[in-house]
Amino acid sequence: MTAKPIDLQNLITHLLRESHQTGLLWQVGVLLVCGLASWGLMRLLGNYVAEKEAGWPIGRTTVNHIGIPLIALFFVALGRNLLQPDHEVHLLNIAVPLLAALALIRILVYMLRNVFKNNTSIKVWERYIAWTIWIGFALHITGLFPVIDSILDNVSFESGNHHFSLFLALEAIVVVAIAIIGALWMAQIVETQLLRTTGMDPSLRLALIKTIRTLLLMAGILVALPAVGIDITVLSVFGGAVGVGLGFGLQKIASNYISGFIILLDRSIRPGDMVTVDNRYGEVSQLNTRYTLLRVLDGTEVIIPNETLITSTVINHSFTKRNVTTKLPIQVSYDSDLDQVSALMKEIALRHPRVLQNDDYTASVFLTAFADSGINLELIVWIADPEEGQVSLRSELYLEIWREFKLRGIEIPYPRRDIQILNGPTKTE
Repeated sequence: MTAKPIDLQNLITHLLRESHQTGLLWQVGVLLVCGLASWGLMRLLGNYVAEKEAGWPIGRTTVNHIGIPLIALFFVALGRNLLQPDHEVHLLNIAVPLLAALALIRILVYMLRNVFKNNTSIKVWERYIAWTIWIGFALHITGLFPVIDSILDNVSFESGNHHFSLFLALEAIVVVAIAIIGALWMAQIVETQLLRTTGMDPSLRLALIKTIRTLLLMAGILVALPAVGIDITVLSVFGGAVGVGLGFGLQKIASNYISGFIILLDRSIRPGDMVTVDNRYGEVSQLNTRYTLLRVLDGTEVIIPNETLITSTVINHSFTKRNVTTKLPIQVSYDSDLDQVSALMKEIALRHPRVLQNDDYTASVFLTAFADSGINLELIVWIADPEEGQVSLRSELYLEIWREFKLRGIEIPYPRRDIQILNGPTKTE
């Protein structure tokens, strides 16, 4: 027996007409059975997810939130097909798009929350998505959707062999937005898996993340546009305009993006490196496709275009090793025992927890000059955490040296002049 076609026009009117018929009771029974079946299956699946939750990209709550309407949608659609040959199923025809709308809203909201974490505008976008889907659902069940479609399609124009209308533009916006959200969500999953990978160079990992995100976004747009009937060959004109723009006003922006990928691929600068660029010293906190974020030791953040890192000299203090030196000049009087002073300064330095103590990197004291007021010495120490700064380290070492010198009577001289008068005037009667 051939199934009757489903009439999707003005479902509420059809439902009111059959409200006194026994067929409505069959549909209510199907809805109750499908609801109980979906709830029971999600209980079983939820227990399984709870055991495997550490390795799953989504948790038990999200599985229940999305799974219940999806499983209910499957069972209701199955029940509708079974009842349709012998009964009117207008109630089930309403339930199917209702469950589909609910599932779609929850899926898109979940994707948004994973893509735009800690974003204050996420609630606004969730509200827009929900209203758009519910309005489409309301137009569908009331039979107004074809009317709105016809009105919007009349606002159109022809371009060669292509027909463009307001309805097509709105449809393209919705489909492309969904495709972009899906692409970003997939990129987020790939990024999470790559971040869990051990043994991979951080710069290579970051380059893969940026490349995969870009490719997924391009693929999503290229798939979404033909899906709504837009021929992507018409984008060739836009591509030519972009090419002209890159040749003139956008060449700096393009250069920054290309430089960003070069930096990520050659791994000359990595997140966490201590660098000096453009007379600024700090830690590389972010490597983005257009700019690099440098966190200076005073807490400020400097945005440096990637082209600057390619075209100018960059001092990477932690390219092969993160160990850096700190120099502390100090002056003692000419009456001091230099061997005792040197040993004391080295001992004070090695007592500090941040100072390295091994054969390759150890504290050293050097005599640098015989000055006017005293002898200049320089204490050199090595540290492995330059991102913590050196100001506090120098202050703590200087204070300890000052205390030990006072305790042992070692003089730190200050500038002075000794005046000796020779052949002074004699007193006359």
